Amino acid sequence: MKRYLLLTVFIAGMTTLASELAAARLIGNVFGTSNIVWASIIGLILIYLTFGYFLGGKWADANPTPAAMYRVLAWAAFTLGLVPYIAGPVLRSAASAFDALQIGILGASFAGVLILFIVPITLLGTISPFAIRLSVDDTSRAGQVSGQIYAISTLGSFIGTFLPTLITIPAIGTTRTFLLFSLILLFVALAGLGKFVSRREAFKYLWMPIVLAIIAALSAGQALKKSVGQIYETESAYNYIQVAEQNGFTILRLNEGQGVHSIYKPDILQYNGPWDQFLVGPYFYANRKPSDIKRVAIVGLAAGTTARQMTAVYGDIPIDGFELDPKIVEVGQNYFDMTMPNLNIIIGDGRLNLERSEHKYDIIAVDAYRPPYIPPHMTTREFFEIAASHLTDDGVLTLNSASIPGDRRLINGLATTMATVFPSIYTVDIPGSLNTMIFATKQKTSPENFAANLLALSNDPNVHPLLIHTMQVTFSNLKTEYETTTVFTDDHAPIEWIVNDMVIRFILEGGTEYLQ
Repeated sequence: MKRYLLLTVFIAGMTTLASELAAARLIGNVFGTSNIVWASIIGLILIYLTFGYFLGGKWADANPTPAAMYRVLAWAAFTLGLVPYIAGPVLRSAASAFDALQIGILGASFAGVLILFIVPITLLGTISPFAIRLSVDDTSRAGQVSGQIYAISTLGSFIGTFLPTLITIPAIGTTRTFLLFSLILLFVALAGLGKFVSRREAFKYLWMPIVLAIIAALSAGQALKKSVGQIYETESAYNYIQVAEQNGFTILRLNEGQGVHSIYKPDILQYNGPWDQFLVGPYFYANRKPSDIKRVAIVGLAAGTTARQMTAVYGDIPIDGFELDPKIVEVGQNYFDMTMPNLNIIIGDGRLNLERSEHKYDIIAVDAYRPPYIPPHMTTREFFEIAASHLTDDGVLTLNSASIPGDRRLINGLATTMATVFPSIYTVDIPGSLNTMIFATKQKTSPENFAANLLALSNDPNVHPLLIHTMQVTFSNLKTEYETTTVFTDDHAPIEWIVNDMVIRFILEGGTEYLQ
């Protein structure tokens, strides 16, 4: 009996953490994966588990039998399997509300989905107290038995942390991940009833996996979202990925879908967005020509919009594209024509792989920020020192960030930090968007150089018109001043604090789509 109890505790612990990770993805597909969302999920699940521990202790004392424990476990497994199917319509409604930023519907949907977890997670929380009560036959060993059971449960939780993230969600999706862990747990419960009570008792609960199987079959092939123009969706270890057609353009959206991360139309290169702006950084130096650009790095490649533009303007120069999510690269190749032979794709963290690079670049384009998901380790003085060390003597670092009307805390903090490494800093607010580009040159430069280059290149018929147009937009919106504020370091970079406050205020004030 004891060995099977330990197996039960292990599987219950594994399922609990797997459920938490899957819950984050289920909710993150619509509401994003910011630390606010994570805190809500973790906090409420801990509350549910606390209630379960308390309830499990009372139930175990009232009815200290394996039959009672495995019945509870069966219901925990069954209700867990129902969660994604019940949550589906709510989340699809929330996705539509997110597109329109209808705050009331969003708040109600978020709360509703989280409430769905109260039954299965609370019931899972009862298992460890039950197992301890059933295992203690000698009070002198109660501490040892309790420690062993909590150790086994925690080991299961450790396994449950990695399985959904690294294997099941990328392989079979979030909904089927819930179903898989639900059925594993249900099998353990039914086998426990058959082993410690009777086969007849186990047969009484066979309707549970049958019902789950029927619901899964009826829901097969149903899209996670039903956004207008959607042509493809998938999940990776990092993101919910969505491709859609909008006004003849193919666009890439991630997670909650607020923001266009890549855009493509076969016969168009000018998109009047942040991607275009990465082209113009070198022209803050005097007497620069397109032929001077020999190699480019893009940190945050996405589906390759900037890489296509760089190739069109500068020719088949080597482009090193750093992208964390291999699934996005696959989407870029399949839907965005990201097949340029001069593009060298490096999968992995942008900071780490840029530091490992053997090359120096004329342009380093950082497009890895998408509020509220700005990686703090790519906003610090140490990161900018790494970038500077990989620039040529007249290289430029260009960073796509965001600001909102009346709040430039993020831009000011980034500019202040970059100025500790680079002698010249410029910002450009892109018209019609909330994107702000920050240019940092390795040598002292001036706007006058940019103006002179614009005039000279405008008279050169061999220069790509996209470059001329973008330079005109840049010069018209160029700023050289910013407020000196906090220097971000690896030790202290309060990015989440700043960005969360910015985004929440903006949405509550009726803002619409807030980044690209």
